[in-house]
Amino acid sequence: MTYAIGIDIGGTKIAGAVVDELGQIVRADRVPTPADTGRLEDAVVAMIEALRAHDEITAVGVAAAGFIDAAQSTVYYAPNIDWRNEPFREKLERRVGGSVVVENDANAAGWAEFRFGAGRLVSDMVMLTIGTGVGGAIVAGDRLFRGGFGAGAELGHLRVVPGGIACGCGQHGCIEQYGSGRALLRMANEIADAGGIGQELARVRAAQGGLDGQLVGALIEQGDPGAVSALRQLGHWLGEASASLSAVLDPQRFVFGGGVAVAGELLLEPIRESYLQHLPARGYHPEPDFVIAELVNDAGVVGAADLARVWVAEHA
Repeated sequence: MTYAIGIDIGGTKIAGAVVDELGQIVRADRVPTPADTGRLEDAVVAMIEALRAHDEITAVGVAAAGFIDAAQSTVYYAPNIDWRNEPFREKLERRVGGSVVVENDANAAGWAEFRFGAGRLVSDMVMLTIGTGVGGAIVAGDRLFRGGFGAGAELGHLRVVPGGIACGCGQHGCIEQYGSGRALLRMANEIADAGGIGQELARVRAAQGGLDGQLVGALIEQGDPGAVSALRQLGHWLGEASASLSAVLDPQRFVFGGGVAVAGELLLEPIRESYLQHLPARGYHPEPDFVIAELVNDAGVVGAADLARVWVAEHA
């Protein structure tokens, strides 16, 4: 059995784990993400040193949000960290030795699902991670798609509404503004303002001083018609985006992860309906599966570790 380390750098925490070749976590660690970016490298190095103290490690994979170059080495741009053209791989290898690869966090999570989770047994898969924003990963022909510069698969910035809601990327109408957790809250507040089926949403909002994901999620679980309607709107947009992606990529399976995906079939049903409404050549185009991700919070570290192992195997 061989072991690799996976590190997942988030906005609030750094998660790390020793992962075996079957995707099983052997040992794990977690620390808060330092507020000072200058201390981030030190925190990652300290975690690597602690995790490899008891096992022989073949490689280290580090996952972070942002644009990573095709060589899995330099972070072009990170939205939550003050990194611009940061040679993070080179810095880590200098300090910890051995092989290090750096990967986009959504790519790492998608690869984990493809190898060990909801995407196993297919060769072509698209994963959409529905959190505060919308992350994406593409596996085509058993290989992770990165694009010519390494910055591909930014599926959250597929435009679904020309001239639509302004997005943090600088454009308007991205699926991130219609299919994310933030979008779900906006839709829930709009339904609450309208009255009717939004009465319970309005009551909870008044009692709690505002709506958040946990409150809306609880109302969805209880079957509140206003909250379920907001989720169905979200699913409609995700289904429309999936149909466009299917026309280009023809995946066998769509996998949905992130906090909103805990709604399960309540989310998948409107996605499937909208997908079929917008699918080119419906009735003649093979239809993919739509499933919920399985690895949840472990996907980032498992995927980062396995991608590091793959890199070593390919460059041996």
